[in-house]
Amino acid sequence: MTTDPTKPEILVIEDEVQLRRLLRLSLEEAGYAVREAETAKSGLHELVHHIPDVVILDLGLPDASGETVLRRLREWSPVPVLILSVFSQEGSKVAGLDAGADDYLTKPFGCSELLARLRALQRRIKPAVAASRFKFGSVEVDLAHRRVRRAGHLLKLTAMEYALLQLLITHRDKVLTHRQILRELWGPNAEGQTHYLRTYMLRLRRKLEEDLDTPRYFQTESGVGYRFTSEPAEAV
Repeated sequence: MTTDPTKPEILVIEDEVQLRRLLRLSLEEAGYAVREAETAKSGLHELVHHIPDVVILDLGLPDASGETVLRRLREWSPVPVLILSVFSQEGSKVAGLDAGADDYLTKPFGCSELLARLRALQRRIKPAVAASRFKFGSVEVDLAHRRVRRAGHLLKLTAMEYALLQLLITHRDKVLTHRQILRELWGPNAEGQTHYLRTYMLRLRRKLEEDLDTPRYFQTESGVGYRFTSEPAEAV
Protein backbone atom coordinates (compact mmCIF):
# COMPACT_ATOMS: atom_id res chain seq x y z
CA MET A 1 0.00 0.00 0.00
CA THR A 2 1.58 3.28 -1.12
CA THR A 3 0.58 6.82 -0.22
CA ASP A 4 1.45 10.31 -1.42
CA PRO A 5 4.35 11.52 0.79
CA THR A 6 3.31 15.17 0.28
CA LYS A 7 -0.06 14.64 2.02
CA PRO A 8 -0.74 14.10 5.75
CA GLU A 9 -1.33 10.41 6.27
CA ILE A 10 -4.13 8.74 8.20
CA LEU A 11 -4.17 5.09 9.24
CA VAL A 12 -7.74 3.81 9.63
CA ILE A 13 -8.04 0.68 11.81
CA GLU A 14 -11.67 -0.37 11.35
CA ASP A 15 -13.28 -3.73 10.62
CA GLU A 16 -16.46 -2.43 8.93
CA VAL A 17 -15.82 -2.38 5.18
CA GLN A 18 -18.50 0.21 4.41
CA LEU A 19 -17.26 2.60 7.08
CA ARG A 20 -13.66 2.22 5.89
CA ARG A 21 -14.79 3.01 2.36
CA LEU A 22 -16.68 6.10 3.56
CA LEU A 23 -13.72 7.27 5.62
CA ARG A 24 -11.34 6.80 2.70
CA LEU A 25 -13.54 8.78 0.30
CA SER A 26 -14.07 11.62 2.80
CA LEU A 27 -10.44 11.81 3.88
CA GLU A 28 -8.98 11.64 0.38
CA GLU A 29 -11.38 14.33 -0.78
CA ALA A 30 -10.13 16.50 2.12
CA GLY A 31 -6.51 16.04 0.99
CA TYR A 32 -5.32 13.17 3.18
CA ALA A 33 -3.46 10.02 2.18
CA VAL A 34 -5.13 6.94 3.68
CA ARG A 35 -3.92 3.54 4.82
CA GLU A 36 -6.31 0.85 6.04
CA ALA A 37 -6.28 -2.11 8.45
CA GLU A 38 -9.27 -4.25 9.42
CA THR A 39 -7.90 -6.00 12.53
CA ALA A 40 -5.81 -5.12 15.56
CA LYS A 41 -3.02 -7.39 14.31
CA SER A 42 -2.84 -5.81 10.85
CA GLY A 43 -3.14 -2.34 12.38
CA LEU A 44 -0.19 -2.92 14.69
CA HIS A 45 1.77 -4.35 11.76
CA GLU A 46 1.16 -1.15 9.80
CA LEU A 47 2.16 0.96 12.80
CA VAL A 48 5.39 -0.94 13.40
CA HIS A 49 6.50 -0.46 9.80
CA HIS A 50 5.18 3.02 9.11
CA ILE A 51 3.96 5.62 11.62
CA PRO A 52 1.24 7.87 10.12
CA ASP A 53 0.39 11.44 11.09
CA VAL A 54 -2.85 10.41 12.81
CA VAL A 55 -4.56 7.09 13.62
CA ILE A 56 -8.33 6.56 13.50
CA LEU A 57 -9.00 3.52 15.69
CA ASP A 58 -12.24 1.59 16.15
CA LEU A 59 -12.64 0.23 19.69
CA GLY A 60 -14.61 -2.84 18.58
CA LEU A 61 -12.11 -4.81 16.53
CA PRO A 62 -12.70 -8.56 15.93
CA ASP A 63 -9.38 -9.92 17.26
CA ALA A 64 -8.51 -7.51 20.11
CA SER A 65 -9.82 -4.38 21.76
CA GLY A 66 -8.86 -0.93 20.57
CA GLU A 67 -7.57 -0.32 24.10
CA THR A 68 -5.05 -3.14 23.61
CA VAL A 69 -3.85 -1.57 20.36
CA LEU A 70 -3.49 1.78 22.12
CA ARG A 71 -1.47 0.41 25.00
CA ARG A 72 0.86 -1.40 22.60
CA LEU A 73 1.23 1.70 20.42
CA ARG A 74 1.98 3.96 23.38
CA GLU A 75 4.97 1.76 24.25
CA TRP A 76 6.89 3.38 21.42
CA SER A 77 4.90 6.15 19.72
CA PRO A 78 3.07 9.38 20.71
CA VAL A 79 1.21 9.56 17.35
CA PRO A 80 -2.24 11.20 17.83
CA VAL A 81 -5.12 8.71 18.00
CA LEU A 82 -8.81 9.42 17.39
CA ILE A 83 -10.98 6.56 18.66
CA LEU A 84 -14.39 5.57 17.28
CA SER A 85 -17.05 4.10 19.55
CA VAL A 86 -20.77 3.45 19.75
CA PHE A 87 -23.09 4.72 22.50
CA SER A 88 -23.02 1.39 24.34
CA GLN A 89 -19.21 1.54 24.63
CA GLU A 90 -18.93 4.53 26.98
CA GLY A 91 -16.84 2.57 29.47
CA SER A 92 -14.51 1.42 26.70
CA LYS A 93 -14.31 4.96 25.37
CA VAL A 94 -13.12 6.27 28.73
CA ALA A 95 -10.68 3.37 29.02
CA GLY A 96 -9.36 4.20 25.56
CA LEU A 97 -8.75 7.82 26.52
CA ASP A 98 -7.06 6.71 29.72
CA ALA A 99 -4.89 4.35 27.64
CA GLY A 100 -3.58 7.24 25.58
CA ALA A 101 -6.11 8.26 22.93
CA ASP A 102 -6.27 11.96 22.14
CA ASP A 103 -9.92 12.33 21.16
CA TYR A 104 -13.02 10.34 20.27
CA LEU A 105 -16.08 10.29 18.03
CA THR A 106 -19.29 8.42 18.72
CA LYS A 107 -20.92 6.57 15.81
CA PRO A 108 -22.76 7.74 13.81
CA PHE A 109 -20.81 10.93 13.17
CA GLY A 110 -20.66 13.57 10.47
CA CYS A 111 -17.67 13.92 8.17
CA SER A 112 -17.37 17.64 8.98
CA GLU A 113 -16.94 16.85 12.69
CA LEU A 114 -14.40 14.14 11.89
CA LEU A 115 -12.34 16.54 9.78
CA ALA A 116 -12.51 19.23 12.47
CA ARG A 117 -11.21 16.76 15.08
CA LEU A 118 -8.36 15.76 12.76
CA ARG A 119 -7.39 19.39 12.12
CA ALA A 120 -7.28 19.98 15.87
CA LEU A 121 -5.01 16.97 16.37
CA GLN A 122 -2.72 18.12 13.57
CA ARG A 123 -2.41 21.59 15.07
CA ARG A 124 -1.16 20.03 18.29
CA ILE A 125 1.63 18.09 16.58
CA LYS A 126 2.90 20.72 14.14
CA PRO A 127 6.48 21.69 15.02
CA ALA A 128 6.44 25.16 16.53
CA VAL A 129 8.03 27.23 19.24
CA ALA A 130 6.14 26.49 22.43
CA ALA A 131 4.05 29.53 23.27
CA SER A 132 3.86 30.58 26.88
CA ARG A 133 0.95 33.00 26.47
CA PHE A 134 -2.56 32.20 25.29
CA LYS A 135 -5.55 34.38 24.55
CA PHE A 136 -9.17 33.28 24.31
CA GLY A 137 -12.03 35.73 24.34
CA SER A 138 -11.08 38.53 26.75
CA VAL A 139 -8.78 36.23 28.77
CA GLU A 140 -4.99 36.21 28.55
CA VAL A 141 -2.96 33.48 30.23
CA ASP A 142 0.78 33.89 30.77
CA LEU A 143 2.03 30.42 31.67
CA ALA A 144 5.63 31.55 32.16
CA HIS A 145 4.68 34.08 34.85
CA ARG A 146 1.53 32.30 36.12
CA ARG A 147 -0.66 35.33 35.43
CA VAL A 148 -4.24 35.40 34.18
CA ARG A 149 -5.98 38.56 33.03
CA ARG A 150 -9.54 39.14 31.89
CA ALA A 151 -10.31 42.33 29.94
CA GLY A 152 -6.94 43.61 31.14
CA HIS A 153 -7.63 43.02 34.82
CA LEU A 154 -5.45 40.62 36.80
CA LEU A 155 -7.46 37.69 38.18
CA LYS A 156 -6.78 35.89 41.43
CA LEU A 157 -6.80 32.12 40.92
CA THR A 158 -6.09 29.61 43.66
CA ALA A 159 -3.16 27.27 43.15
CA MET A 160 -5.51 24.41 42.22
CA GLU A 161 -7.60 26.56 39.87
CA TYR A 162 -4.43 27.61 38.07
CA ALA A 163 -3.13 24.02 37.95
CA LEU A 164 -6.39 22.88 36.33
CA LEU A 165 -6.30 25.76 33.84
CA GLN A 166 -2.69 25.04 32.93
CA LEU A 167 -3.39 21.31 32.48
CA LEU A 168 -6.36 21.94 30.17
CA ILE A 169 -4.57 24.57 28.07
CA THR A 170 -1.44 22.45 27.76
CA HIS A 171 -3.62 19.63 26.39
CA ARG A 172 -5.89 21.91 24.39
CA ASP A 173 -8.30 20.19 21.98
CA LYS A 174 -7.71 16.90 23.76
CA VAL A 175 -10.32 15.19 25.92
CA LEU A 176 -8.98 14.60 29.42
CA THR A 177 -10.92 12.04 31.42
CA HIS A 178 -12.00 12.67 34.99
CA ARG A 179 -9.52 10.02 36.10
CA GLN A 180 -6.62 11.58 34.20
CA ILE A 181 -7.22 15.03 35.67
CA LEU A 182 -7.77 13.79 39.22
CA ARG A 183 -4.66 11.64 39.09
CA GLU A 184 -2.56 14.50 37.72
CA LEU A 185 -3.74 17.18 40.17
CA TRP A 186 -4.70 15.28 43.33
CA GLY A 187 -2.78 12.01 42.99
CA PRO A 188 -3.76 8.36 42.32
CA ASN A 189 -5.80 8.05 45.52
CA ALA A 190 -8.23 10.72 44.27
CA GLU A 191 -9.25 9.08 40.99
CA GLY A 192 -12.79 8.48 42.20
CA GLN A 193 -13.34 11.91 43.78
CA THR A 194 -15.08 13.57 40.83
CA HIS A 195 -16.80 16.10 43.11
CA TYR A 196 -13.39 17.78 43.59
CA LEU A 197 -13.14 18.27 39.87
CA ARG A 198 -16.71 19.50 39.38
CA THR A 199 -16.19 22.11 42.09
CA TYR A 200 -12.99 23.52 40.61
CA MET A 201 -14.30 23.42 37.05
CA LEU A 202 -17.31 25.48 38.15
CA ARG A 203 -14.99 28.00 39.83
CA LEU A 204 -12.82 28.24 36.72
CA ARG A 205 -15.81 28.77 34.45
CA ARG A 206 -17.20 31.49 36.72
CA LYS A 207 -13.94 33.39 36.45
CA LEU A 208 -13.12 32.81 32.77
CA GLU A 209 -16.27 32.03 30.76
CA GLU A 210 -18.50 34.79 29.38
CA ASP A 211 -21.66 32.69 29.78
CA LEU A 212 -21.65 30.15 32.61
CA ASP A 213 -24.75 28.36 31.26
CA THR A 214 -23.18 27.71 27.84
CA PRO A 215 -19.39 27.38 28.32
CA ARG A 216 -17.50 28.10 25.13
CA TYR A 217 -13.96 27.17 26.08
CA PHE A 218 -14.13 24.69 28.98
CA GLN A 219 -16.37 22.03 27.51
CA THR A 220 -17.89 19.01 29.24
CA GLU A 221 -17.66 15.64 27.49
CA SER A 222 -20.64 13.96 29.13
CA GLY A 223 -19.69 10.92 31.19
CA VAL A 224 -16.06 11.21 30.09
CA GLY A 225 -14.26 14.36 31.17
CA TYR A 226 -13.41 17.86 29.94
CA ARG A 227 -11.85 19.56 26.95
CA PHE A 228 -10.36 23.04 26.51
CA THR A 229 -11.17 23.95 22.94
CA SER A 230 -8.69 26.13 21.10
CA GLU A 231 -10.98 26.87 18.16
CA PRO A 232 -11.52 30.40 19.42
CA ALA A 233 -8.15 30.53 21.19
CA GLU A 234 -4.75 31.56 19.92
CA ALA A 235 -1.17 31.43 21.10
CA VAL A 236 0.38 34.87 21.40
